[in-house]
Amino acid sequence: MTQRKTEMFQREVKDSWYVNYNQLGYPHVQQGWVLPPDRHKDFDPFIVMADDWFKRGTFSDHPHRGFQTITYVVDGRLEHTDNHGGHSILEAGDVQYMNAGSGARHAEEAVDDDLIHTHQLWLNLPKHLKNTTGSYQNVFVEEAPVAPFEHGSLKVYAGQIAGTTGPMKSLVPIIMTELSFKEPGVYSYIIPENHNAFLFVRSGEVEIGHDRTTLTKTGVATITYPANGTEAESELVIKANERSKVLLYSGVPLKENVVTGGPFVMNSEEEIRQAFSDFRNGKFGPPVK
Repeated sequence: MTQRKTEMFQREVKDSWYVNYNQLGYPHVQQGWVLPPDRHKDFDPFIVMADDWFKRGTFSDHPHRGFQTITYVVDGRLEHTDNHGGHSILEAGDVQYMNAGSGARHAEEAVDDDLIHTHQLWLNLPKHLKNTTGSYQNVFVEEAPVAPFEHGSLKVYAGQIAGTTGPMKSLVPIIMTELSFKEPGVYSYIIPENHNAFLFVRSGEVEIGHDRTTLTKTGVATITYPANGTEAESELVIKANERSKVLLYSGVPLKENVVTGGPFVMNSEEEIRQAFSDFRNGKFGPPVK
């Protein structure tokens, strides 16, 4: 366990809940909102996060604009295809980062007859980056560095933490880690004060903060942070009562107006209407083959 520094801002649970799942049938079998819609200010710079189970035919050719996606593959094989010739297959533990920027058109499908399970997070882009060129980056599980500690390990997909830097190159810098406890124990998570953070319990049972808020599988928590925080370090203590896995994400709030419309995230209703018009007029390019 990292030695606690008393001068650090001590983070606690701000709000917590459990994911409610909807049975949707075929091919989109089940979905739950880890971060539900319409709470942008609470989650800034994050927008929504979905926990999905689906078969092939659910997320075929579709457009995006104005934000980034971070897709964590829990199980199954995820096939990515875009209209610029990109193609890849991701498996359990792999993550795909996409910058939709000014426009992306792609498909995210289960391979063959797989039932795929993913967590997809939408990460906002600031206004000055919404017109950037779209791009993709695969972070395969073998590429994510691991920082061991006494009771488990910390896998780093993005950002700098625990002396380790993740390989993801997000336009909006974030920290994304998977904390794995092999047995009961404690870990002190050190992140900048000015980061807004949330966590999702993938398995087990953990107690969060010095208030010891307890969450089990599918539990979600937003974390306190100082309104005028700096890049100074702050601490979040996580205690596992059994073998557990926790995903934790953090980033600096953008504090900009957010308007969502289907697959688009912009700063105004007019920009949403323009995005739909551009898509109808072929400005997102040809369909995905």
